[in-house]
Amino acid sequence: MEISAAGRLEVRITAADVGKRVSVRSLIEHGAPGEMFTDTVGVLTSWDKGVLLITRKSGESVRIAESALVAGKTVPAAPARRRGPAATYEELARVAARAWRPVESERLGAWELRAASGFTRRANSVLPSGTPGVPLDEALDAVRRWYGERGLPAYVQTATGAEGTQELLCAELEQRGWVREVTAELWTGPLAPLADRGDPAGVVLSREAGEGWLARYQRKGVSEVALRVLGSGPSVWFASVPGPTGPAAIGRCVVDGRWAGFAAVEVDPTLRRQGLGTAVMAALARQALDEGASASWLQVEADNAGARALYAGMGFAAHHAYHHYRAPDDPGTGR
Repeated sequence: MEISAAGRLEVRITAADVGKRVSVRSLIEHGAPGEMFTDTVGVLTSWDKGVLLITRKSGESVRIAESALVAGKTVPAAPARRRGPAATYEELARVAARAWRPVESERLGAWELRAASGFTRRANSVLPSGTPGVPLDEALDAVRRWYGERGLPAYVQTATGAEGTQELLCAELEQRGWVREVTAELWTGPLAPLADRGDPAGVVLSREAGEGWLARYQRKGVSEVALRVLGSGPSVWFASVPGPTGPAAIGRCVVDGRWAGFAAVEVDPTLRRQGLGTAVMAALARQALDEGASASWLQVEADNAGARALYAGMGFAAHHAYHHYRAPDDPGTGR
C-alpha cells in the first residue's frame, strides 16, 4: 500500500487508471471481529458512480465502494513468474489455438470466429486477439448472427491474469449480460523433466486416434467433425497404453515449435494411481523433445483439484486463466 511521508495510507489511483493493474485496501463492512480491511489485486476495469470494479487473475470481479477505499496504487502489469518457461499470453494463445483448430473460421478485425458443429467451446467460440475493428456492440451483434446462422450459441473466449489479457473485455461482456460458464487455466512447465518421470515402455504412439483410443476418450460418439478437430495441429500424436479390454490410458500431444501441448490424458477409472497417466505424458514428451520442443503447456479446469495437484507435482504452474462467455438467452454447448 502507498504510505505518505507522514505515515498515512493514501489512495493514489483515479478513474484515469482504468485498464491498469492495481492493488487496493478497503474497509470490510461486515467482517469478523478484529477484521477491518481487505486487499484486492487485479485490473481496474471500471470506476463508475462511486463504485470500482476490479477483475482478479482468476476472472472474479470484485466491486468496491469508493467510500470504502483506504489505500491504492498501480502495480506492474504482470508479476514475474518464478518457475517454468517464459512466455507471453499472446504466444500461448496462438499456440493453443493452433493445437485445436475449428472446421470453419472467419475474421472480424483481429477477432477470429471459430466453429466446429458444437464440438467443444474452444472450437466454437470467438478468439479476441485484438480489436474487432468496429464498436463492441456492433461486433457482438455480428458474432451472434454468425453463430446463429450455424445453429450454435455465441461464445467469446477471454483470458485474465497475464499481461495482454482481456479483463476489460470481460467486464464489458458481463455488463451486457453475457454469462461466464467454464473457467480453466493454461499451465506451463519444462518438457525435459517430464520425459524422465514415467516409464514409457508400454506406451504406443500413433499419428491417428484409432478405435481403441476413441473408445477410452470421454466424449462418446465422436463425429467426423470431432476427428478433424482432434487431428488438427502442426504435429499431432496420440498415445495409448494397451489394456485387457482396450486402452488403459490415452493422451494427445501437439508439437509446435518449442511447445508441446498435452490434452485428453485419461485413465481407466479402475486403474488409476498406477502411474499410467504419467507414463503417457512421458512418452509424448520424449517424442516432442525429439522434434525440438523444450517447453510444455496444458489446460485444466479451475475446479479439477485432482488434476491440478498432479500437474503441479510434474512441474507445471498456472500462467493465465481463460473463460467462455455465452451470449444472453443462448443455450449452452459442450466444453
